[in-house]
Amino acid sequence: MPIRTAHPGNGRWWALVASFVALLLTATAPAIADGSGEVELRLEAPETFIMYNADEGARAANSGFVLPVAVVPGNSEPARNIKVVVDASGLEGVARIGEGKGNNCTGGGWVWTCEYGTLRNDGESMPPFTIHGVDGVEPGDSGTVTYTASADNAVSVTGTTRMIVGGPTLNSPSEQGKLTGVEPGKSASLTPRLSNRTRFSTERGIALRITAQGGLVLTTRPRNCYYNPTFTSAWCRFSTKAAPGTAYHTSSPFTFTASPEQLTGTLDYSWSSDPQQPAELTVRGTGAPLTLTRSPQRGLKDGTGAVTVVETTVQADYAAVTGTVRGRVGDTVSVTLGVRDLGPGKLEDELGRFEVVPPEGTTVTSVPYTFEDTDGKWACERPEKPGGAVVCDLNSDRFWPGDDGTTTVGFRFRIDRQVPGAHGTIRTYNPYDRTPGNDIADIPLEASPAPLYRSAVRPAVLIPAVLVAVAVVAGVVVRRRSRQTAL
Repeated sequence: MPIRTAHPGNGRWWALVASFVALLLTATAPAIADGSGEVELRLEAPETFIMYNADEGARAANSGFVLPVAVVPGNSEPARNIKVVVDASGLEGVARIGEGKGNNCTGGGWVWTCEYGTLRNDGESMPPFTIHGVDGVEPGDSGTVTYTASADNAVSVTGTTRMIVGGPTLNSPSEQGKLTGVEPGKSASLTPRLSNRTRFSTERGIALRITAQGGLVLTTRPRNCYYNPTFTSAWCRFSTKAAPGTAYHTSSPFTFTASPEQLTGTLDYSWSSDPQQPAELTVRGTGAPLTLTRSPQRGLKDGTGAVTVVETTVQADYAAVTGTVRGRVGDTVSVTLGVRDLGPGKLEDELGRFEVVPPEGTTVTSVPYTFEDTDGKWACERPEKPGGAVVCDLNSDRFWPGDDGTTTVGFRFRIDRQVPGAHGTIRTYNPYDRTPGNDIADIPLEASPAPLYRSAVRPAVLIPAVLVAVAVVAGVVVRRRSRQTAL
């Protein structure tokens, strides 16, 4: 059969054929190749990073450098099998690299690879390695780290970070201080101190970071300081070039106040010779600038961060919740005992305890409780000796305060005997209770005699009675046998 050729006028027909073939090829094409660009990745590593302080030298170790990778919002599918390859060869001479804390990062030498897995519209970060210092460096020495993030369905992105050797370590008081008697709403103060015990000067100036926690608010607002919106964190920069062997304190104290129900709080601060303003602190102070004043180095040896515990005049008043052991001798009865929190301070960590000494003539046989799906016999610690105190730790998961601030549990008392006027005690304790008058209460014993049937079956009565009955029966049997023998 002769081959039929298309007429030039059949161009439309050939176009339809070509479109059909293209459709078939598209339908049977393999999966999209690696790096297709379906999803867009973003690296969020810092432009600069302080590796360690120059005076630390080979003693330094820092695992704080992380590489955040995120999927750019708006992608319709997750990024699959993300990897980040890090090349730290630019740090040769200013740092050494070792295994880090990222369990998904492997490698050796200067090149490390981190497996980030599959991510949707969120991010992930991990430390690729640990940075170790070297001796002989100077502040400002630096190198560059490069890294590339890729995924099966994303175009690779590359970034760099300038890694810098920091200035000298600045010391602060090494012992934890304490401020007591702080009245809520009234201003209290703290004066931060520092010393430079290294061979380097602070050529780039000095920065102070101070944080208030536990209901404390910073009220000092100099214009060389920046705050968060709640004024619980501040960062201040000073141009002072502290020479080796010098010490300073702020020209005026940092003032703060405590909230009305606050029992305790903390103020902690640290110094840096590499001022870098935290991104989250954007509210600038408006008062006169704060400066640094020379001072003695006394007490400024080893600490790199100072923590001050603040105790207010607020109390958390506990009152004992008691009851009466009432019943007959031989009974085991339940009595609800515990504490009532009268405030006004709010206890959070150290909830305290209560202790129960049973009345004379009674024995605590159990303090039953239920926790989740478990029933227990002793919610409290049993005494080592009979009659000793049963101690109930309110920090235990076995105790839950009610809506009215009352925490109680049922004690099981066995009434062993009548003791006229006997009473036990319940004593409450927490470190912020300053009203001792209601901490202790009596636990009276009201015992009635045992019923007659119970007295009759007591071992002291029952055993002799049984012995007498046995003797009588035995006598009767012997007499009967004697008669039978005589007959």
